[in-house]
Amino acid sequence: MNSSRAVLAALAVAGTVFAASSAGAHSIWFAQRATQIAMIYGVGSDDLDAVRRMDKLTSFAGYDEDWQPVEVKLRVAGPLPLVDSAEPVAALAAVMNYGMWTKTPDGEWHNEGLDKHPDATVSERTMKYAVYLAKKPTTAVPLLPNQTLQVVPVGTIPDEKGQPLTLRVYYEGKPVAGANVLADYVNDPDQTPLKTDAAGEVTLPVRNQGQNTVVAYVVVPSSEPALYKNVEHRASLTFVLPHLPE
Repeated sequence: MNSSRAVLAALAVAGTVFAASSAGAHSIWFAQRATQIAMIYGVGSDDLDAVRRMDKLTSFAGYDEDWQPVEVKLRVAGPLPLVDSAEPVAALAAVMNYGMWTKTPDGEWHNEGLDKHPDATVSERTMKYAVYLAKKPTTAVPLLPNQTLQVVPVGTIPDEKGQPLTLRVYYEGKPVAGANVLADYVNDPDQTPLKTDAAGEVTLPVRNQGQNTVVAYVVVPSSEPALYKNVEHRASLTFVLPHLPE
């Protein structure tokens, strides 16, 4: 088996093994809050304190309709980081390195490695990614910088809920088979994940006539097994379908 096939096989196996335990883990995504766009950290409808976790962001970028960079920044507004930009923004992207985590037999989580908690029942390093489409793209969504795991629409995003949408999941720039996909992370975070096929694709009905946040995740072996056993990469893609005029 060549190296690329070995990686795909490992990812497919990891996705199967960890699907049940990882479906409800925390993600980052973007959502509209009082006519402004906010970065959200949480699970489903549980928005946690994203401001307290801003120091874990390693990348934040904005793009125009032609996928050219636009200057953006995050402004703290109470418990939410809000997006500020002097120019129109068609898309946003972010990366959060959430570090090493271990879960000990007493059920407690620790922001430390196996060297401190050798009896841990779970040990992992977690990376979180988010892409937000502020408007329906007129061109293909490209692979964006720093998005080690990215969910990309194949073809045009539908205009109405219930219509089929094909997505492709990329890991390190290549389509990945066996990735776990949650079709409606905000409203149904405990759903049974769908799996990408050999081409890294999955087709699902668009769930909402409004905000749609799709989350994909893969679990890969650790490069530092003395500190953590696995690395979870978790990526969101958010887009909004328009409602009828008032």
